[in-house]
Amino acid sequence: MARADLDKDPDDVAAMFDGVARRYDLTNTVLTGGQDRRWRSLTREALALRPGERVLDLAAGTAVSTVSLARSGAWCVAADFSLGMLCAGHKRAVPKVAADALHLPFRDGVFDAVTISFGLRNVADPDAALAELARVTRPGGRLVVCEFGTPTWTPFRVAYHDVVLKHVLPAVAERVSSNPEAYTYLAESIRAWPAQPLLATRIAAAGWADVAWRDLTFGAVALHRARRP
Repeated sequence: MARADLDKDPDDVAAMFDGVARRYDLTNTVLTGGQDRRWRSLTREALALRPGERVLDLAAGTAVSTVSLARSGAWCVAADFSLGMLCAGHKRAVPKVAADALHLPFRDGVFDAVTISFGLRNVADPDAALAELARVTRPGGRLVVCEFGTPTWTPFRVAYHDVVLKHVLPAVAERVSSNPEAYTYLAESIRAWPAQPLLATRIAAAGWADVAWRDLTFGAVALHRARRP
């Protein structure tokens, strides 16, 4: 299984994630030094979920993030366009739906909150996906996007791009991942992704209000949050 190209053809990206599904969670934990658990917890806190609310976890992969969200008592559904990822998480007891981020199979305004973690970067049209998320969210509902960002501290940014992404990430993936080549795409997609202020502008342009963000890990990851007007 080869990596996806940066043109993000949906079939190529889905096939790439099918190829990494078997060891995806383990690889993420190793690559992040366990920080992935903290990021999931902070995403749940940022959404401020309440028992009984309806929540969409888009690009949920194996649904490990959905299980974390469900600890709030909210009703949470995992959606992803990689059947391999959803199948890899079949033992996780949350609803799962195969779904295209650009054409979500849900009616308007059905969710109280929506979130996407490390998936917006892989969508062929992120702006259209943000608009789709707005469509399925009720007025006053919340959005949280957890995604890689641009580190704000220059020494860390240089080390992150020139050492971690170019050398450390591929070396670790070679030993742990079921498809190491896919992580070359991962590194390239992180470098090509817009910095936090530009992403905030794009979220607002897609129909969201009160957009703000919180940097995590010196800005290597950022939580963008917004409200559906």
